[in-house]
Amino acid sequence: MARQYFGTDGIRGRVGVTPITPEFVLRLGFAAGKVLTQSYHSATTRPRVVIGKDTRVSGYMLESALEAGLSAAGVDVLLVGPMPTPAVAYLTKALRLQAGIMISASHNPYPDNGIKFFSEQGTKLADGVEMAIEEELLKSFTCLESQYLGRVKRIDDAPGRYIEFCKSTFPSQLDLKGLKLVVDCAHGATYHVAPLVFHELGAEVITMGNQPNGLNINDGVGATDPHALQQKVLLEQADLGIALDGDGDRLIMVDQQGRIYDGDELLFAIVKDQLVRHVFAGGVVGTLMTNLAVENAFVQLGVPFYRAKVGDRYVLEALLERGWMYGGENSGHILCLDKHSTGDGIVSALQVLAALTYQNASLSQWLGKLTLYPQKLINVPTPQGFKLTEEAAVWTVVKEAEQDLAQQGRVLLRSSGTEPVIRVMVEGQDVDRVNHWADTIAKQLVA
Repeated sequence: MARQYFGTDGIRGRVGVTPITPEFVLRLGFAAGKVLTQSYHSATTRPRVVIGKDTRVSGYMLESALEAGLSAAGVDVLLVGPMPTPAVAYLTKALRLQAGIMISASHNPYPDNGIKFFSEQGTKLADGVEMAIEEELLKSFTCLESQYLGRVKRIDDAPGRYIEFCKSTFPSQLDLKGLKLVVDCAHGATYHVAPLVFHELGAEVITMGNQPNGLNINDGVGATDPHALQQKVLLEQADLGIALDGDGDRLIMVDQQGRIYDGDELLFAIVKDQLVRHVFAGGVVGTLMTNLAVENAFVQLGVPFYRAKVGDRYVLEALLERGWMYGGENSGHILCLDKHSTGDGIVSALQVLAALTYQNASLSQWLGKLTLYPQKLINVPTPQGFKLTEEAAVWTVVKEAEQDLAQQGRVLLRSSGTEPVIRVMVEGQDVDRVNHWADTIAKQLVA
């Protein structure tokens, strides 16, 4: 059966349009409750699921619908309010729950929202489990008898638990004293936890993007738009800027000169430090979007490198298959499986800061001669039912581009798993040729 609702990162869409409606999410909660807890056996207790959300105004509505659906399926619900996605993953595992659910559309603007699920191990659900939920959605919605309905409870100390967890991933023999950091929370789910993590480890923290109003998440701030952070770092003469996205699983950083560093570079900084300290084992997983310069740099260091499909769930799958610990995407998803079961922007930032502290170096010094190849990404909106594989004229242009770039670049076209767009990526050593072919292919897509 083909997927109808689940994409690469849960279920996502425009609020008020199926599947992001109260009626559908009610049914989704019931279906997920049945599937995620079918192996739960206890004569005295009900299965338990935690629900978190980011700061979108629609989160209130969707939280209530999920809560009702899960309760109807006989599942007890724990509510934590606005919390980062990786916090929900952490709490699911730490509290020995049967599942975790996050209401968020991550880096998307506020009119969108979505539902992400975590297994009892704090990892993204396997494809088979998502398919089972979709199959359950085809059945009629029912409700258990009153004595079997789930109850709902709020966990008031969830932020404190997560803050302590994040701090525990930073080496106990190090601290951040003497560092001046600007932390951009994207008006999202990290607004009340991220600044405290860095402050309690000793840094001087200047916070921005920490005034969510339900409508301003990711709006001109955060990992998807770090230019305001650039300006703030320069204005405050800070050592580093840390940009998180709306749900806290992405990380982008800015150095004291205002230069932006993406997930590829930050992952390299972490792994290079571990190699120098002789504590790294295995290899690194990137994606089809990982910059060629970074892949080449890992190879030069003798680190095995593997490209997974785009999406942190596929990076995770590849890591688990190989028994490796580190991987990520240039968008800022970084997985450090020796620290957490999922990508976590705060935890990733702490690993970069630990690397720089160990090496007594700035970010620019530590990355040295690593220079990314020019890369241009264009998102081309597509109508419903658009099939990229059937666009012969587009693939003719792609072939021309690949022949021109030869071994000094590459072209990647893919359908987004979270938005109705085709992502056109062209990469190479010559920036003019990269821009030319990216623009040419994008124009052909809308011709």
